[in-house]
Amino acid sequence: MHIAILGRQPAISIAELERVYGDVSWFSDLSALVQTDFIDIMRLGGSQKAGLVVLQVPGRDWRAASAKIIQHYSKAWAKKDGKMTLGISAYGFDVGPRDVQKTGLVLKSKLKPTGTSLRLVPNQESILSSATSHHNKLGLSDNKVELIVVRGQSGIVVAESTGAQNITALAARDQGRPKRDAFVGMLPPKLAQMMINLAGPLTVSGDLKHTQPRLLDPFCGTGVILQEAGLMRYAVYGTDLAEKMVRFTGENLRWLEQQQNIQLDIKLAEGDAMTTTWDAPIDAVVAEGYLGQPFSAPPSNSKLVEVRGNTNHILSEFLKNLAGQINPGTPVVLAVPAWKDTEGHFTHLPLLTKVEDLGYSYVQLRNVRPDQLLYFRPDQIVAREILVLVKN
Repeated sequence: MHIAILGRQPAISIAELERVYGDVSWFSDLSALVQTDFIDIMRLGGSQKAGLVVLQVPGRDWRAASAKIIQHYSKAWAKKDGKMTLGISAYGFDVGPRDVQKTGLVLKSKLKPTGTSLRLVPNQESILSSATSHHNKLGLSDNKVELIVVRGQSGIVVAESTGAQNITALAARDQGRPKRDAFVGMLPPKLAQMMINLAGPLTVSGDLKHTQPRLLDPFCGTGVILQEAGLMRYAVYGTDLAEKMVRFTGENLRWLEQQQNIQLDIKLAEGDAMTTTWDAPIDAVVAEGYLGQPFSAPPSNSKLVEVRGNTNHILSEFLKNLAGQINPGTPVVLAVPAWKDTEGHFTHLPLLTKVEDLGYSYVQLRNVRPDQLLYFRPDQIVAREILVLVKN
């Protein structure tokens, strides 16, 4: 059993885990238990860290967890060869960094007589940041360990980290691409990863020319989704209304091939998502659809009616066009706009209640409702609402 520390939008994060690993449940507001032998943290966009559960402690008291850690690891790490590095992160506890660090110091003093040399990663906070964990290579070898200690409603778990999100690599793929365009939106690579994973495990269709599942992005923009899908070893197929965007996507994918020393299976073409005919096979569709006009403040009612109607028309026509071209059971993950008002309430697209009429069903998730899959920053007016659909 593993535990995952969820990201800034925990509902989307746990949905991603459920679609990839299946048997997943909430443990606390910001963590989930995953019944699997292995978690690939580098493939997940919505989990900050993951770890193998080693200890379960009844109750909710930090002192009990600390005592259990010291008792267990003073035996497990006695007479260890080589210098060890240890970091400790405490999630959900009302304790400061000094309390967390004290656990490590006591353990260090108990290990010293056995000949085990232990270096502690200093706690500036009670939780080590993903950047600190990754920089210290915690979880990547037997001698570099992060203990992830999480308090949930049903008790406490102690897990040994199997790695933290590589934010440096994500930032490099985002900011290092040769072609970017703020006007068409800047989809974060982490969100692209989450959306691809929300499509679930993909299988190859019966086309002998393709040995990898092929993923279509009909609003490819500058190619962020295709870039992340390519790194996940999918064949990628992108179309866009604007020739410039198709060209930008091509340049960015060629740059990625050079940076990663890989060869991608790429198909790109110009096309209006409402009318174009795509080539088979299409094993999954993942896209950020048309989000409409950006706003820095909530729009007037009349403006919202206009923008909402326009985006709803474009995205409904796209889904109708797509439905006749993909096989039943094909997953479709689509980011659509939702608009936040001054009180924090969202206005949604009318098509959200009409997906059955358009030829689709919502994928049923155990841990979250479809209306919880909203991706936004606190200062954003236009949120991305993630629809996880399947073709009927």
